[in-house]
Amino acid sequence: MKRIMFVVVVFASLLLSACGGAAPSDTIDVTLTDFQYIPNSFTVPAGKDITVNAQNSGAVVHNFVVMKLGADAGTEFDDEDTPNIYWQVQLEPGASSTTTFTAPTDAGEYQIICSTPGHLIAGMVAKLIVVAGE
Repeated sequence: MKRIMFVVVVFASLLLSACGGAAPSDTIDVTLTDFQYIPNSFTVPAGKDITVNAQNSGAVVHNFVVMKLGADAGTEFDDEDTPNIYWQVQLEPGASSTTTFTAPTDAGEYQIICSTPGHLIAGMVAKLIVVAGE
């Protein structure tokens, strides 16, 4: 009986740790392709400087646009969405870039999109999860 209980406890611990989500990081490593971000979710600490290492492996210009908290570009990025940009970087095909930005101070989930026409509706979206500091 003790052996079965031990196995159940170990299994439950592994299961719960897998569901815990990614730990916040001050570095984002991302590949921009036609038409996705790999990976497509990033967890960062609020208010900290974040280094973005981006590589465009696609055939066209792509960008990594972090929208402000609560902003949603819908299915097509247009001029009305420009004031809702928190931060962005653009990469030519085959280019790579290392840049930094300061993460928002408000915890929450921020939309990341590619503003190149047709890319948002094609599904080139990701999310930035900002978590409060310790």
